[in-house]
Amino acid sequence: AGSKLREVFDKINNLLSGKAVQTEGQAVSVAQHPQGLEFVYYKLAEKFVKHGEGEVSFHRDSAFPIAVVLSGIWELHPRVGDIFLAHLHKKCPYAVPFYPARKEGTSMEEYQRVLGYEVHDSKVEEQDHFLKRMSGMIRLYAAIIQLRWPYGNKQGAHPHGLSYGWRWLAQMLNLEPLADVTAMLLLDFLEVCGSALVKQYGIQFWKTMFFIQKSYIPRIEAVTSAGQMGCLSRLKSFVQKCLQEKEIPLPKGILTPSFWRT
Repeated sequence: AGSKLREVFDKINNLLSGKAVQTEGQAVSVAQHPQGLEFVYYKLAEKFVKHGEGEVSFHRDSAFPIAVVLSGIWELHPRVGDIFLAHLHKKCPYAVPFYPARKEGTSMEEYQRVLGYEVHDSKVEEQDHFLKRMSGMIRLYAAIIQLRWPYGNKQGAHPHGLSYGWRWLAQMLNLEPLADVTAMLLLDFLEVCGSALVKQYGIQFWKTMFFIQKSYIPRIEAVTSAGQMGCLSRLKSFVQKCLQEKEIPLPKGILTPSFWRT
């Protein structure tokens, strides 16, 4: 509910503003320790990324309420946004976007960690689980860049708005695609913020969609094996449908004005 989200936002904002906040029956304040505020910035930013790789990866619609709170907090407390991006880029280099190359002398285990895989006791997580986590983080990022906290001051610019999404898309299409990962990231990104990008960039965006269809999808196909075609097929049909209908559907779960009356 919108009212519940406002409660969450106010509590986080009060904590970061130095006010005492009630939690688990006790009052806590960042003023209780010289590094209290920095610690809370760090843990809060880390928590938002964990929501992306956990909550959003399983419940895709949850990207929007989480993103709108983070967007508002980022506006008032820019340090949270900076640290959020640092955590996000470490966990999901594809959010940069960047495909890390293996450096000389780096063990395979270490390299898999750099690529974003979880490695426990030399056991690497399964590909499906890895893709799900990356998907959650990209969807959260794509939601953040288009959302503003509705009760904030609208005079200033969005702290990390759609221009960053436009740049992400352009950089992504300049990279050589990877099997599995690239098709999934593009589909997630376009599903979540394609409609916002088309509103902002119009004809330029449609030119990009046409480029994806004619030039980039064949390049993804070239590196994709028969068993990895699922996500690529979904990307192809999504792009084709959008180009045919000359519109990008609003993402499922987007927060409507009526949501804030709940």
